[in-house]
Amino acid sequence: MHVLIDFLWLLLGLMLLYLGGEWLVKGAREISLKMGIAPLVVGLTVVAFGTSAPELLVSLQANLKDPPKGDMALGNVVGSNICNIALILGVGAVIRPIFVHLQILKREMPILLIISAVFLWLLRDSAIDRGEGLMLFAGVITYTLISLRQARRTPRNVDRDALPDDKVETVQSKSDGRMLYDVGFILLGMGALVYGADRLVLGGSSIARSFGVSEATIALTVVAFGTSLPELATSIVAALRRQGDMIIGNAVGSCIFNILCVVGLTATVSPLTRTPDLQVWDLGVMLALTFLLFPFLWRRRTLARGEGAILLAVYGVYICYLALR
Repeated sequence: MHVLIDFLWLLLGLMLLYLGGEWLVKGAREISLKMGIAPLVVGLTVVAFGTSAPELLVSLQANLKDPPKGDMALGNVVGSNICNIALILGVGAVIRPIFVHLQILKREMPILLIISAVFLWLLRDSAIDRGEGLMLFAGVITYTLISLRQARRTPRNVDRDALPDDKVETVQSKSDGRMLYDVGFILLGMGALVYGADRLVLGGSSIARSFGVSEATIALTVVAFGTSLPELATSIVAALRRQGDMIIGNAVGSCIFNILCVVGLTATVSPLTRTPDLQVWDLGVMLALTFLLFPFLWRRRTLARGEGAILLAVYGVYICYLALR
């Protein structure tokens, strides 16, 4: 009976994740058009932060337990970044080839490579203290502010100078009302994603523990997959709607947020400690996948179906390795 309840939580989580992804993409896309912000930037900031909320909640909850479960928090971030690159981008590219914006190649990918290397360097002593966490968290605030500041482009709105005053007021009123409607979709989507991920992790972790799986392995697989499902759900919906910028922005942005915000804020609240269960090999796979993504994205500035299939194959091999070790 207990296992049945866990499976029901899994199903509920999956349903909420799909709906949440649908609502989040819809609201974010409409707001980006109204505010004159490119969908890529919305994916890198608003959508990435919203879909990274489950990782943040899970990591904070794990690290605040008595005793703290640093492996669960760190494994969640490492596993989620592996999942974002290999699974989310892989699935998105297999559904529909993803055109890569030049900004991703010139700015976001170098930033992701640098902070991934810094993250591994901070873990050289198997711990991230409050000072190091605060440094990472300051990084995400700076990154977000700079991204939004540079995101403004010429709005594609109605030419209000050509309208009578009464028409201008009508357009403004409708725009404001619709904006609140779109914000509501984003908030509803984020809420569904967070709760859906929580239910899925609850059921999945319970099932995994019944088989005697370690906390680090659970974090790298079940928890990482569960907390990355918002990104996966969002990317599938975006791919079906031909929103390639949203997919690449969501995946890369989520990886950046996971390291800077999730690790940074969690370590600021309470220092993080890595045990041998979270192996250097796992950290190496995360960094290697980040490097591998570079030539894939540079080639014709498109992540093709074949490259997506390679990423999925790498993820499958890694999961099999975790299952056997």
